[in-house]
Amino acid sequence: MTERRAFPPLHESDLAPDPFQQFRRWYDLATAQVPLAEAMTLATVDAEGAPDARMVLLKGHGPDGFRFHTNYESTKAAEIAADPRGALILYWREHDRQVRARGPIERLSPADSDAYFTSRSRESRLGAWASPQSRPLEDRADLDRRLEEISARFADTEDIPRPDHWGGFVLRPETIEFWQGQQARLHDRFLYAREGERDGWRIERLAP
Repeated sequence: MTERRAFPPLHESDLAPDPFQQFRRWYDLATAQVPLAEAMTLATVDAEGAPDARMVLLKGHGPDGFRFHTNYESTKAAEIAADPRGALILYWREHDRQVRARGPIERLSPADSDAYFTSRSRESRLGAWASPQSRPLEDRADLDRRLEEISARFADTEDIPRPDHWGGFVLRPETIEFWQGQQARLHDRFLYAREGERDGWRIERLAP
């Protein structure tokens, strides 16, 4: 069994007073040293309250929350519409760190979704048009045919528009936890919870 790597203890004095500043510190280091540091698990529940989770990519973060994009006709989007509460977690094994967040999820504005969509590669933009996300397909050839049709449709168009059924969401956290792994499983955990005004945060240490 591989022994857990020793990391310096995490103290409250090490933390920024604002969780988004603290997240920036950890995320900037992760993006410099960890492959696919933006990968995160997004958890939602369906209309009956059954949990669901999948990997998505973090595509923006700041005081408004954590952003991701998807097909608005997908299973995850339907679950968000039924119950707009969610949770996410990012884990960076190389640093033995986790960041967890919980809160309501809202759609981004069309302008924000457009801005991100235009930054994507041409292939990704075509894929957003071609894929009926979460719906049954006859086979792989069915998906390939859809892509061929969309490619032909936009063959003479450099500026491929964002489809109405695709766009962004933002999870606006009410709590954010920073977890630093330690030996003997005596991990350091600090929870930021909104308190009073919108920008006020309480910090408390949690037992591992």
